[in-house]
Amino acid sequence: MTPCLPPASVLDGRTLLDELNHRIKSEFASLINLVSFKAIWTDNIDAKHELSKVVDLLHQHVEVHSILTIPDRDELVDAGEQLRKLGLALSRSKLDRMNIHLLLSADALPLEPERCWRLALAVYELVTNATLHACFDGREGEIKVKLMRAGSWVNCRVSDNGAGLGRIKAGRGLRIVGDLAKSLGGRIDHTFGTTWTSFTLDFPLTQREQRANRAIAARRPRTGRRLKSMPPVVYAPGAREPKTPVTVQPQL
Repeated sequence: MTPCLPPASVLDGRTLLDELNHRIKSEFASLINLVSFKAIWTDNIDAKHELSKVVDLLHQHVEVHSILTIPDRDELVDAGEQLRKLGLALSRSKLDRMNIHLLLSADALPLEPERCWRLALAVYELVTNATLHACFDGREGEIKVKLMRAGSWVNCRVSDNGAGLGRIKAGRGLRIVGDLAKSLGGRIDHTFGTTWTSFTLDFPLTQREQRANRAIAARRPRTGRRLKSMPPVVYAPGAREPKTPVTVQPQL
């Protein structure tokens, strides 16, 4: 019997995304349960240890996915704090194993929830692009993410110390970043040299975002108009916690 489906107009993009996210989370949960079960029942100490590391890794991938899930609320979101969470999850799930250090610097920056989500998606794509295509030539890999407000605009820069010449191609990831920039009313630019590559995303604040950011600026002490940047996110290979605790204290 053919199931009765709602009209195509009812199945909007948001509904389909929510269903996809639900399915992905369910699949992750199934994998975590399976590996956890094997870790509990094996008598091999080395195998138990390795399986436990796989469970931790899966949990970090779940965290990345959760951060990149479309929001379902209307309150403004601190984009600096959101990128901090994303950076920690990316380091633990991917970058640590590749010996790539991720350094973040960000102002407290309230954004509309969906616009903050789009910014996080763009940063994720740019960081992933660097891990796939940057050639570090034996150097210790380093990716820097800097987020700041410039008047009524937001400036977000993602740079790395990998060889850049001939590397930038209009692949799927960069096309997605370009589309995200346009959806924010902004633009994406890039520059590169023999040992570095940098992408800059600029977009304007909405009226609501401008009011919230002006309120934050008005509350800051006159001696320090800028919020202190986040310390670098640097992990030792295989470490569970960062060498330097990463904290941010938005003055909201």
